[in-house]
Amino acid sequence: MTRVGVGLAGLGRMGRIHAAALAGRCSVASLACVYDPDPDAARAAGIEFDVPWTTSYDELLDRVGAVAIASPTRTHAPLTVQAAAAGRHVFCEKPISLDRATTLDTLRAVEAAGIVFQVGFHRRSDPDWAAAAARIHAGELGEVTLFRTSLRDMTPPDPAFLSGSGGFFLDVVVHDLDVARWLVGEVVEVHAHGAAADPAFAALGDIDTAVTVLRFANGALGVIDNSRSARYGYECSTEVMGTLATARIDAPHVRGVEWRTPGLASRDLARDFEQRYPWAYAAELDAFARAVRDGTPPPVTGRDALAAFDLALAADESWRTGEPVRPKENG
Repeated sequence: MTRVGVGLAGLGRMGRIHAAALAGRCSVASLACVYDPDPDAARAAGIEFDVPWTTSYDELLDRVGAVAIASPTRTHAPLTVQAAAAGRHVFCEKPISLDRATTLDTLRAVEAAGIVFQVGFHRRSDPDWAAAAARIHAGELGEVTLFRTSLRDMTPPDPAFLSGSGGFFLDVVVHDLDVARWLVGEVVEVHAHGAAADPAFAALGDIDTAVTVLRFANGALGVIDNSRSARYGYECSTEVMGTLATARIDAPHVRGVEWRTPGLASRDLARDFEQRYPWAYAAELDAFARAVRDGTPPPVTGRDALAAFDLALAADESWRTGEPVRPKENG
């Protein structure tokens, strides 16, 4: 079957992850061209992955029929709108924008253009989560009663990143909020509590630890805990309890080997999301390519991204006010 050539916009950390996936792990998508306004970054990536490179986004759009946008957050919306106007299909890293009105304008633009538009919530494409989701949606779990998930980074990011991240709930918790909607259903109430164990976060008006309590439309309850600096490693785990079964997803180990000495057994833990999810990043890009090539629906739509964004805004408001908040209607 024909592979779909994808042009990559942005060569920071996420851009490099997507470049590696497109060049070496994807089976349906392939890396066709790389773009970055920094000529050194663009040239180096072009040489490394043996593809054309450019410092002009217009040239990238001229070369390809589909683009993956992994540039800085503030550029996601304008680059998406420009690609849509040119009739190019778009995979966009989350968030679409840190501004809701801009997010809605972007969604209207891609919907009017009739292009494929997918947003990068990679857990939906991870084999572990996807397998659990399929059985939950098939009814094998029964009625969901409790959702629990943890997302903990080993070490916090550079403070320079934090200033443009949108805050803890929009940057970190939003992933778990998307998983909650995907696995259980719509959330009707959010009550969040946060703290800054590291004074550097407090100085930015942000937090590094949070617990978020959810109430779902179907009556189920949910609890999310998050940390930017767990120190021991990277952890991302989920448990969904139902009336017939319980699903648990937890794969923090890098390898299957266990090292045993008297009184102690040890295994290597993942250090970050890049080490934990290499195949999820490849799978989401292959899903995007199938949507472009075969017309299959993308796993995460722009409206899914808006719903997670609204839940993150509700959680942020709840943390700041101390009160439970009902999220906006997704319209």
